[in-house]
Amino acid sequence: MARKFGDRAAMSQPMVSIRGLKKSYGPTQALKGVDFEVPKGQVVGFLGPNGAGKSTTMKVLAGYVLADEGVATVAGIAVGPDSVEARKRIGYLPENNPIAEDMMVLDFLRFVAEVRGVPKAQRRARLQAAIERCGLGGVLGKDIGQLSKGYRQRVGLAQAILHEPDLLILDEPTSGLDPNQIVEIRKLITELGREKTVILSTHILSEVENTCQRVLIINDGRLVADGAPEALRKGEGTVTVVVASRVGVNVEADKVRAVLEGVPGVTRVEPSEGEGGGSLGFALRYQAEDPRRGVFEAAVKHDLLLLEMRHQQVSLEDTFRKLTARAEVRP
Repeated sequence: MARKFGDRAAMSQPMVSIRGLKKSYGPTQALKGVDFEVPKGQVVGFLGPNGAGKSTTMKVLAGYVLADEGVATVAGIAVGPDSVEARKRIGYLPENNPIAEDMMVLDFLRFVAEVRGVPKAQRRARLQAAIERCGLGGVLGKDIGQLSKGYRQRVGLAQAILHEPDLLILDEPTSGLDPNQIVEIRKLITELGREKTVILSTHILSEVENTCQRVLIINDGRLVADGAPEALRKGEGTVTVVVASRVGVNVEADKVRAVLEGVPGVTRVEPSEGEGGGSLGFALRYQAEDPRRGVFEAAVKHDLLLLEMRHQQVSLEDTFRKLTARAEVRP
């Protein structure tokens, strides 16, 4: 069905908008002016070291904590402890997943559906959909306290999606899970992300690369990076080369090093392992411009035989460590 022109404003409105968010706990300033927007249908990874302000931001957005300054909105509705309309649009899985361990899974989900205000005529269908999606059919009669950590997380996700929210806020959803459980929960989050806006906090960077379209990095209460995972990995890396002389004479390390230092984009040249037989190895660091074309052209110009050239781009983990370390020294 075609969209009406009158729907354009609603479609352009971000699902999440955070402006000037500040929050202190006593003398500790957890958030120091956080700003970002998330459009509808985007899966966002929210990263940061312990104490950076991730959980505080998510609690403010979910309406569990009141900010000292700034505003957070969901679908254009201001979020706060008394904002019922905003909460209707949010599904929240806190880090510690505080669910009632002495309740049976089915009873707990029925209770959540009632508290969330799911209409009685729709509860059965909503419960069935959440149970099937989260793979809980075999444990409905068990007490939550008897379940494995993986199944508890599934219950936590089920309660977060029961009322069919527009936004899912997931704080460390795979914390404490074994590798098989992580894969299962990651797959479920990926499926949910096809229908909903998702903000996912995690320490597992491979999880972000596999599931998220965008990454926000926070440290010391400030946002220090915002971009697609592949964009945050670009612009820095290493090219390792092994060269030898084309004319059968030994190459001089200092001369070759000088040639490589003159290649556009190269910021530093370090010795590396060669292959023997008069060959020399070098590691070329670069910041922005990929130097591989320039390396090939320089080798031809200076009569060097290029035996090997390997490219290693910076990882998301490297970017994360660099950005958060840099932010820690900010006043």
